[in-house]
Amino acid sequence: MEGNELFPVFIKLNTLHTLLVGAGPVGLEKLTALITNSPRAKITIVALKVLPEVSELANRSLNVVIYQKAFHEEDLDDIDLVFAATNNDELNEQIRTFAKKKKLLANFADKPALCDFYLGSIVKKGDLKIGISTNGKSPTIAKRLKEILNESLPEEINTSLQQMSKLRNRLEGDFTDKVIRLNQVTSILVDNEQNHPLAERIVANIKAKITVKYVMLSLGILLTLVSLCFIFSLI
Repeated sequence: MEGNELFPVFIKLNTLHTLLVGAGPVGLEKLTALITNSPRAKITIVALKVLPEVSELANRSLNVVIYQKAFHEEDLDDIDLVFAATNNDELNEQIRTFAKKKKLLANFADKPALCDFYLGSIVKKGDLKIGISTNGKSPTIAKRLKEILNESLPEEINTSLQQMSKLRNRLEGDFTDKVIRLNQVTSILVDNEQNHPLAERIVANIKAKITVKYVMLSLGILLTLVSLCFIFSLI
């Protein structure tokens, strides 16, 4: 089968116990992503060396504990999810072997072949969260898409989500009845014959940002080609 076969899923980290092995620059990046997306996540960090920034972030967080020591198989006891942020290939293989033995899913920084799952680019607007994956083909495109959506989706969209939640809770009937009624209410977002300020703003912003991004990308490619031609002319 062609295409991206990854299954997208959003995990309730606040109900799990996460192990992070490594507390260097990559470990800091992983910890930041974990805490940003799930501030109440229970995280245990194991590392021989710990960046001061990692310690500071852990101290500001609710449920983060650091053990400055070497990793051992016992560190996986009572763990639900594993993140390895180390450039030690031998250690990574050990972690993977022990994690497989305990049937734990593990993510390895910059080691896609070892990973059971990847971390995608995330767009967050209140309760709205969008995950972006290119199946590892182009992190750059994922980053650009994240920028476009972050800049295009207004903060007010979270207000709309809260209002829709209240409306759903007030509706009577079974699931099918609620879906029909919600479809009627939200049809204004896609009906071209009606004007909806939020919908119009979202569409307009996305179109504008995509246009700008493609223009900048085209200019970048053009400048690169010009530079290459200049270099080859000197050879």
